[in-house]
Amino acid sequence: MKALFPTKKIEQFQDQYRWLSNFFPCQIAYEGRTYKSVEHAYMSAKSYLERWKDFCERENSPGTVKKRSRIIKLIDKWNDYKCDIMRELLWLKFSQPAFKIWLLETGNASIQEGNYWGDTYWGIDLKTGKGDNNLGKLIMEIRRELKKNEISIR
Repeated sequence: MKALFPTKKIEQFQDQYRWLSNFFPCQIAYEGRTYKSVEHAYMSAKSYLERWKDFCERENSPGTVKKRSRIIKLIDKWNDYKCDIMRELLWLKFSQPAFKIWLLETGNASIQEGNYWGDTYWGIDLKTGKGDNNLGKLIMEIRRELKKNEISIR
């Protein structure tokens, strides 16, 4: 398959790569609920409170959900689980036909969640060039698995 997005590096989830963002609209069915984006579902997973999950499911804006998540009481050992939860949610997104095709069409491009808000865990701070880029790494991991699955079914 020829890469639709011929580039060696995706530095930000903007413009033609906006669909890589966790804020990008998509239906995520997770734990008996349907969320409007990966961000909605991820923020919901931070708490056991049903009213919090109700809010995350109903609210239209992923930014509002993220902002309000800063004041909730996190589940025990959240930091131990957050990467696994994100991986699961990304699988749910990139298993959907359109997102799967788009991701595979990035070829072997390096994917980085470059940002200007200082997130060095999930991304790379574009002001300093520092960061772990865990979101980009997870997306590339999923792309590798999707490629393997594509090859094995042919």
